[in-house]
Amino acid sequence: MAVEREKMYECEVKRRRVKEGGGYEPFWKVKEVAVALSDSDTEFRCKDCYGEVKLLGRNGKAGTIPYVEHKLTADSEFCVSGLLFKKATDGREPKISAKPVE
Repeated sequence: MAVEREKMYECEVKRRRVKEGGGYEPFWKVKEVAVALSDSDTEFRCKDCYGEVKLLGRNGKAGTIPYVEHKLTADSEFCVSGLLFKKATDGREPKISAKPVE
């Protein structure tokens, strides 16, 4: 029996922009994972709970689309994008990750 995987095709990536007074400041931008990889982005987080994600499917095999999934089970259980949250039947409320990526 195949294991169902959590697949999220959008995430947030860390970018930099010029500050008004000079220098740079970091900010998070929502992007499709495939676009973020083609733009050479390196820092990713969940766009809904801000938790850590791992990048999968980027090996370039024909027909595969890169995606991310939560690193922590607790994030998947309480994130609106999480597979475990979607499968839950106990009426739980979504919440931000206990260990958000800053």
